[in-house]
Amino acid sequence: MTDFNLVEWRLERRLEPRPTARIVALALAAIAAVLVCSLLFAAAGASPGAAFTALLKGSFGSLRAAGETLVKATPLIFTGLAACVAFRARIWNIGAEGQVFAGAMFAYWAQHNLTGFSPFIQIPVVIIGGIVGGALYAGLAGVLKTRFSVDEVISTVMLNYIIVYVLSLLLLRGPWSEAGAFFEQTPKVDPGSVLPLLFSGSRLHSGFLLAIVAAGLVHMLLTRTPLGYEIKAAGSNMRALDVQGTNTRRLVIVVLLVSGALAGLAGITEVYGVHYRLKAGVIAGYGYSGIIVAILGQLHPLGVVVASVLFGALLNGATLMQIKTGVPSALIYAIQAILLLFFLAGWAACNFRLRRVGRA
Repeated sequence: MTDFNLVEWRLERRLEPRPTARIVALALAAIAAVLVCSLLFAAAGASPGAAFTALLKGSFGSLRAAGETLVKATPLIFTGLAACVAFRARIWNIGAEGQVFAGAMFAYWAQHNLTGFSPFIQIPVVIIGGIVGGALYAGLAGVLKTRFSVDEVISTVMLNYIIVYVLSLLLLRGPWSEAGAFFEQTPKVDPGSVLPLLFSGSRLHSGFLLAIVAAGLVHMLLTRTPLGYEIKAAGSNMRALDVQGTNTRRLVIVVLLVSGALAGLAGITEVYGVHYRLKAGVIAGYGYSGIIVAILGQLHPLGVVVASVLFGALLNGATLMQIKTGVPSALIYAIQAILLLFFLAGWAACNFRLRRVGRA
């Protein structure tokens, strides 16, 4: 009778990953990402050192450049926090993109009727409008999930497309379109509704401070409140939480409302802090980028802020990199993907191990 060697490998989760292992894994992931990016720069015909130098100078080389980096990071902080809250509960809200649109549109609708009023009235209306618009749109996905068992991944993705078409309908010869404009856009908003700038000579606006406050509030929510405990418990085992007596249907809707409200704020910071008008092109993409930012930030509010500033720096420095070295600025999106892939590899190496099982 033949005796076969039954040997196989099994992927097992580590019970308690060591903090030092996390640091080493992240450092190795960063080094590997830099090496691969260097190869990309070289393939584009540029010196990697010159490209990285231009990238750094373009993002933090002056106070104005640093301010512009924070401007680009602001909506990413909001959408990253939105993904952070939902993903902590293992509720896969892929609809931050649509919730950004919903927040901006609801705020514009609410503020549009207050033209000429004091900034002390218009600005709070804009902020509350962004919160309400994003929350209601995300809450719709929550109702579909809890009442009709519609998977939130499907519903939120589909809602992303619907809201974009609705905005296009309103802007294409609709009631919000700017008369005589070639592009699909609204007229400029009332100056009294614009988010105040933090420094003269810079586009950095008070929405950045709002984003930092939001990160602090989300951290407190997740660590100091009963809702935060329920979110953490849901992320570990939603079914066990249900058996314990928690109203998990209510929890799902509440989490999506909070997540959507944060995403909605991203929309108003771009419309009322940077571009001063509503059009699809200026708020598109932040919802999807927020998911990457949240993962890079390890679903921690502080990590989300750091990752958002990193992505803001890449976006802001790309222009100078293209001017100085000729490397296409579009390559930045490939760099973002490379960072994500190596980070995920480092995270997997930290949290899992290959174990040999069976007989040799």
